[in-house]
Amino acid sequence: MSRDYFESQLPLKSLGDLRIPAIYGIGLNYRSYAESIGLEIPKRPLLFSKPSVSATVAGEPIEIPTGLSSAKVDYEGELAVIIGQTCKNATLENAMSYVAGYTASIDVTARDWQFELGGGQFTKGKGFDTFTPLGPELVSADSIPDPKSLSLTTHVNGELRQQGRLSDLIFGIPEIIVFLSGSTTLLSGTVILTGTPGGVGHSKKPPVYLQEGDDVVVSIESIGQLKRSVVLEA
Repeated sequence: MSRDYFESQLPLKSLGDLRIPAIYGIGLNYRSYAESIGLEIPKRPLLFSKPSVSATVAGEPIEIPTGLSSAKVDYEGELAVIIGQTCKNATLENAMSYVAGYTASIDVTARDWQFELGGGQFTKGKGFDTFTPLGPELVSADSIPDPKSLSLTTHVNGELRQQGRLSDLIFGIPEIIVFLSGSTTLLSGTVILTGTPGGVGHSKKPPVYLQEGDDVVVSIESIGQLKRSVVLEA
């Protein structure tokens, strides 16, 4: 689709009207999580992409894939950044001016397809339908002048699984936007997932994956609660 198609949604006011040209995720971006599992702090953002059709904004449940089945579907609570205008070669000084707002997200990941079945690529394991829930609403960037101060938690069936603060990000939002927009155009509506703190199901001993009937709640201070149930793909 043309750039004009995505620019026609400006100014971005709600998730319900959001047209998403691209979804980018940043892996291993919480310092305490990287240190806790013994991995080196990355020198630049670890990037992966997700298809835009994986996004849901109207409360649709997370579907455990059955057509191309997975037995290891995992949750990753994250802050999502929504780009509000075309951006290319942003600088640290102007990067935040391209942000329309923020919302909560779940970077749902089929770990078997991410690590074992996907040929060494993350795309399939992170790209199934319903694997990028967003919500509950788009909160304007103006209303959150310092996103580094925000806290994030993830509960599964009422049990606290993840807890972190955005101040623990290895690469902050400006650094991520500078990296992503380097020689690359980011269109209005682009979604950036900023990373997840420790406590994902895959890292538990033994691992604990999502099951039919589970409920996942990601809460981010000043943004709200993103709630999703888990079902089997019809």
